[in-house]
Amino acid sequence: MKILIGLLVVLLLYLQYSLWLGNHGVIKLWQLEKAISSQEQVNKQLRERNQILHAEVVDLKQGTDALEERARSELGMIKKGEIFYQVIDEKSPPKPQARESVNQ
Repeated sequence: MKILIGLLVVLLLYLQYSLWLGNHGVIKLWQLEKAISSQEQVNKQLRERNQILHAEVVDLKQGTDALEERARSELGMIKKGEIFYQVIDEKSPPKPQARESVNQ
């Protein structure tokens, strides 16, 4: 009887080890669930970024408003007949600007 109880205790210890510390144990499961959760968060952020970029691409392909806004803000372009005013901050040093040569 003592041998059977000893054998059952050893079997129980082996099963507990396998359950908690084995390759497919509970601790590994918790680590994988945590990794899945963080990856789902990253995927959600990337999906939102992709939706924003897709909307911008559609807007650039279909409308001229986004194109005009980008030309104004990034390239400093103005429409014909508009007047461009540049406000110079006294605290910052003046930046040299290239001048256009006009042939007469």
